[in-house]
Amino acid sequence: MTDEITRLMHLLEFSDSAFPIGTFSFSNGLESAAFEGIVYDADTLEQYTRTVLQQTIYCDGIAALQAFRAAEHDDYERIQNADHQVILCKMNAEARLMLTRMGKKMAEICMQISDSPLINRWLQDIRQEKVPGTYPIAQAIWFQQNGSTEKELYAAIEYGAINMLLNAALRCVKVSHYETQAILYRLCSATASNYEMLREMGFDDMQTFAPEMDILASLHEKGKMRMFMN
Repeated sequence: MTDEITRLMHLLEFSDSAFPIGTFSFSNGLESAAFEGIVYDADTLEQYTRTVLQQTIYCDGIAALQAFRAAEHDDYERIQNADHQVILCKMNAEARLMLTRMGKKMAEICMQISDSPLINRWLQDIRQEKVPGTYPIAQAIWFQQNGSTEKELYAAIEYGAINMLLNAALRCVKVSHYETQAILYRLCSATASNYEMLREMGFDDMQTFAPEMDILASLHEKGKMRMFMN
């Protein structure tokens, strides 16, 4: 078993916004929301972030917990099912692109760090297009294979979703670092209760119903607002 401090260090590494899987490139529709005047200050940003978080935990969070437990029992078929369930819940193309691009990149990085046979099998299946290869499932496999707990996995998923959006907000919404850190602190305070609420849920409980988010994502495909503009 991995000791507690090592697990904590690994959690910090794989939850860091600087972890090189491309999270800085995506905003979950925030660019369009800012351009359309829906998100324009700290209060509206917090409301938007809460919605994104709800979408994330009821889809990525549930599927990742299921995949983590499947990896514990070497149930590869259930891991594949969890991966497909994530894709089925993503209504817009940008969300699917985000999760599969980040998932593949994480699997590639993990193979450079570790020689896990399960990660290697997963990466080969991604490359052969046998599985979509979504990010939360890549996280689940890696965390389980390296001695982390499912609570730590869940914390990484929540933190990553919130932090990705708030980092994007600093580039396209009139908010300060002080305001985004306050939002992060408030939202992270509910992580334990969210985990307890979701831990017994299964694939049939997965949902991402937030139509406005999908509309904004579709507008972004041909929209004018970008985090990185010359």
